[in-house]
Amino acid sequence: MPDSHPAHALARVAIVGDGRVGRAIAAALRQAGVDVQGPLGRGATGDDADLVLLAVPDAEIGRAAALVAPDRLVGHFSGATTLEPLAPHEALSIHPLTTVTGATSFAGVPAALAGSTVRALATAHALAESLGMAPFDVADEDRPAYHAAASIASNFLVTLESFAEDLAATAGVPRDALSPLVRATVANWEAHGAAALTGPIARGDEATLARQRDAVAERLPERAGLFDALVAATRDLRAREEVGS
Repeated sequence: MPDSHPAHALARVAIVGDGRVGRAIAAALRQAGVDVQGPLGRGATGDDADLVLLAVPDAEIGRAAALVAPDRLVGHFSGATTLEPLAPHEALSIHPLTTVTGATSFAGVPAALAGSTVRALATAHALAESLGMAPFDVADEDRPAYHAAASIASNFLVTLESFAEDLAATAGVPRDALSPLVRATVANWEAHGAAALTGPIARGDEATLARQRDAVAERLPERAGLFDALVAATRDLRAREEVGS
C-alpha cells in the first residue's frame, strides 16, 4: 500500500478469525459502511485487502501475521499483546474494553489503540471512531500495566464479589441482596474515584472491623488472608485520601 494512501481510508478491510470478536467486528464495520471481507479462516493472506485485522487467539497472532501478504496494514484486537508479533508489517492494535458475547454494539466502548507508525495509529483511530468507540492510546511499554488494570477491574471484581457472596450465604443472605449495593458502589466510584470509599475503615471503626474479621476467620478461614490484604489496601487508600483532602 503506497505511503500516499490516506490513513483514514478503510476500504477493503479483511477480518481473519471467525470467532466471536471477528464476527462482531465484521458486522459492526459493515453496519458503519466499511467494505469488509470475512470473517476469513486462519491462513488467509489478505491479498485483496488494504488492512488485515487478526481476530485470533493471542498465541496465534504471530503465525497469522506471518501469512499476510506484504505491504498491508495488519492489526489485532488483543489487550495483552504488543505490536511485536505483527512485524515486519506496518502494525496497529485495537482493544475494546468490553466483553464480546455475540452481536455487540461498540458505541461508546473505550478502546486502547497502538500503531507502529503515524499512519497506522491514525488508521486505528479511524477504525475506532467508525465503530463509535471512545479511543485512547497505550504505548507498547505500557501494555502490561494497562492489561493488568483491566483484569483487576473486571476479573478481580468477580473474585471479590464471590467472596462476599460466599460469606453472605453463611448468614442465609442471597447474592441478589448484594447486587444493588455493588451497582451503587461502582456508580459512586465512577463518579468520585477513591472518595467513594465508605464503611468501617473509612470511619475508623476498628471494633466493627475486628468483628468482621472474626466472622471471616470462623466461617471462611481460607479467605482470612484475602480479607487482611484487602483491609491493609483499604487503609492505605483511606490514608491517601486524607492526605489529598
